[in-house]
Amino acid sequence: QVQLVESGGGLVQAGGSLRLSCAASGRTFSNYYMAWFRQAPGKERELVAKKMWSAGRAYYADSVKGRFTISRDNAGNTVYLQMNSLKPEDTAVYYCAAQAPGVGPTYDYWGQGTQVTVSS
Repeated sequence: QVQLVESGGGLVQAGGSLRLSCAASGRTFSNYYMAWFRQAPGKERELVAKKMWSAGRAYYADSVKGRFTISRDNAGNTVYLQMNSLKPEDTAVYYCAAQAPGVGPTYDYWGQGTQVTVSS
């Protein structure tokens, strides 16, 4: 059974940092794109960061460039989102997702989400 399990969310003051983790299990993700999305109340879900598991350049939304970094743990099946210089507008539920390459825009697997709240 494939699972993506996020953790690391919480409440932080503006200017602070959080690191989200996504533990992936149940299959090999070496050729998948791994991504972080977020959804704030009343807003559409947006892609925050994306990177192929094994290699390659990362994509970042303009709103988080220079502040967020997507990476993975070489020793295991974990993807991270390091979030620095957090702003109140970063408040959202953050989701980890996995996309098979070359089969279209659909993401095959999703985590349950983790809440990030940034206070001003």
